[in-house]
Amino acid sequence: MSGAAVDQATADAFAQSWNHLPPGSVYSRAQFEEWLAPLARIDAADRRTLELGCGGGSLLVHLADWQPAMMVGVDLGDSVQMAERNLAAVPEGRWRILRHDLVSFRDETPFDLVYCIGVLHHLHEPRAGFTSVLANTAPGGRFHCWVYAHEGNAVVRALVEPLRRVAHRLPWWLTKYAIATPLVVPFFLYAKSLRALGWSALRVLPLYDYSMWIAARDFSFFRHVAFDQLVTPHTVYLRRGEIEAWLRDPAIEPESTYLVFRNGNSWKFGGRRRATPG
Repeated sequence: MSGAAVDQATADAFAQSWNHLPPGSVYSRAQFEEWLAPLARIDAADRRTLELGCGGGSLLVHLADWQPAMMVGVDLGDSVQMAERNLAAVPEGRWRILRHDLVSFRDETPFDLVYCIGVLHHLHEPRAGFTSVLANTAPGGRFHCWVYAHEGNAVVRALVEPLRRVAHRLPWWLTKYAIATPLVVPFFLYAKSLRALGWSALRVLPLYDYSMWIAARDFSFFRHVAFDQLVTPHTVYLRRGEIEAWLRDPAIEPESTYLVFRNGNSWKFGGRRRATPG
């Protein structure tokens, strides 16, 4: 299967996930703000913003409250329909949803802020996706990404990945209700128990930081995350060194970059595009 075909299959799979969710954002405001940090309202207010891989628009729903001058969301799948419905309450002229391959997407005018959350690790060529993030960022503008880490995900790679290779070929409803639902019950109980106990000595246990984070949510969110992991035909787990190499791109201001190990199993990273060529 070609790279383009892999990315289209991935987008189609995630559309099956997003388009069967209730209206509104699946994420809380706190989750949105934590995912985007260190970016804050001041970085988006009155600016042109772009989300590459917007899915059903769950992040854009919250971004609208930061009052950007324009929000553009790009996705390759049918989830753009859900995104349009979720943004219907936002005044016309402040947003656009476009169905397009994020790897090749280029707007006539670059954006002040570009972000890509939870998407690059599902692309056939994650580096090509990051290249698009940079290419769509205006000189002096900011970019921000979040990806699965290789580090801290040994349990997921050993147990979930083999199931994903089978589950993504099944009908979405079978994967969601017959596989993801029972599969996530033990982890739901594990995470809730860790949070309830709150013992620092338990930090040595697998996925401790991630469990403490997700335990704030209800069972439906646990299932949504499990389904997302199982429904996709392609997932990679990125190492710190690979992200660091991306951030050495000459188009990026070196002093602006950051790389954060989030919840013990993922990377948040970003920076600023040079105002003038390096």
